Amino acid sequence: METTTTIMGIVILIIVAIPVYFSARSSAASKSKILNIKKRFNPTHPEDFDLTESINNKTLTIDQKNNKFILMNFNPNQQESIYVDLNTISSCKLIPTTDAGSDTIIKIDFEFQEKETSKKIIIPFYDFDDDRIKQISVYQDHQFAKKWLTIIQDSISR
Repeated sequence: METTTTIMGIVILIIVAIPVYFSARSSAASKSKILNIKKRFNPTHPEDFDLTESINNKTLTIDQKNNKFILMNFNPNQQESIYVDLNTISSCKLIPTTDAGSDTIIKIDFEFQEKETSKKIIIPFYDFDDDRIKQISVYQDHQFAKKWLTIIQDSISR
């Protein structure tokens, strides 16, 4: 009886430990990627990016003191990181694109307008074609983008 209980305990421990191990390993790799990208845009002080948040393979980080912003997209189809110096930006807004026949959001972009040239810089944030879960994550991404829009606008207005 004790041997059976011990074996069952070991099996349960293995079932729980393996996913936890891989999750921790993945998290460490993601943190390393994010730090390397921060170092690319601020080699001497990557820690200046004081606010960093992630959702659905996207990470946004901002240096609120020096007005620098990075959007990192870790989507398997299109991995990229985009840097914006908010000191050169006059405004920022969200541009949701909906499907022609419905209210379904198929794309969300950040639109930055430069101070001096009034040139618009479009940064893609959400694309329906890259979304594995489809309409479930568009709501989360849209709310997250709205939150970050406020953070970015606050930094621009300072």
